[in-house]
Amino acid sequence: MNMKYTEVIIETPENEIDARCERLTELGCSGFVIENEQDFRDFLENNRQFWDYVDKELEESYSGLSRIKLYIEDGDEGEVLLDRIRSLYTVSTSTVQDSDWENNWKQYYKPIEIGERLLVVPEWEETGDSERVKLVLDPGLMFGTGSHATTRMCLEALEGFAEAGKSVLDLGCGSGILGIGAILLGCKNAVGVDIDPKAPDIVMENAALNGIGGDRLRVYSGDIIGDASLRKSLGGGYHLVVANIVSDVIIPLAPHVRGFMAEDGVFITSGIIDGRENEVRCAIEKSGFTVLRHLCEEEWHCFVCM
Repeated sequence: MNMKYTEVIIETPENEIDARCERLTELGCSGFVIENEQDFRDFLENNRQFWDYVDKELEESYSGLSRIKLYIEDGDEGEVLLDRIRSLYTVSTSTVQDSDWENNWKQYYKPIEIGERLLVVPEWEETGDSERVKLVLDPGLMFGTGSHATTRMCLEALEGFAEAGKSVLDLGCGSGILGIGAILLGCKNAVGVDIDPKAPDIVMENAALNGIGGDRLRVYSGDIIGDASLRKSLGGGYHLVVANIVSDVIIPLAPHVRGFMAEDGVFITSGIIDGRENEVRCAIEKSGFTVLRHLCEEEWHCFVCM
């Protein structure tokens, strides 16, 4: 049975957030969500190496924002608590259900045909018979669902090179979609690495959805650029190396990539926003690569190199 909750929003000057949260806690409230423009700006500044592009509408939605949100379970006790809050602060309210939080996001993920052979399928979707190779994924876990242009371009490029006996290295593997996709398309095995410590567990969960175990896919966590011992652990001789990251990581990463590759290996990289493609291409070519193909979709770029 779905529970109903009242979402309570209290517009709050930034310098009063802590004091109001304390007072609300004394009333019996818990589980606050603080939405604040300065926190959002600080987060962007402290994590700028992870992206080139932040949606303008998202930025505008935080402009001048400073508020506290909390959720109160409907019922007599909830009504009493809500009256106490209203006696102290001006609030706005709306009714939500727990199913809204748990499942509504799933409506945005549907099976996606990619390239000539792949069909990326959210794990809760039924697709029936299909001649395409199904890549089953939990898209709520990490970046890499197949819906983003950079992921699609990487998978389409992989399709042209994936074949029996080849090994794959995915630098910045996220959900594991590229390594898993390469194996499903015929590659022998894959290794992934991501700076997020949650990546190994998440990738292997997605791999299991596709019948792939640790004998064919391994995942590491760490900083490829700054950790020489990690680069050594990854080894070399990979026939395909993929990196769907961002320009500010691809550029310093490029000089290390050749050391991972077989002599006739292919390097596929994406995550490059409009305006950065020439800078990234120069860094790739300076590292000894020749660009075979330059793909572009929406505002994103992908290079296929040898």
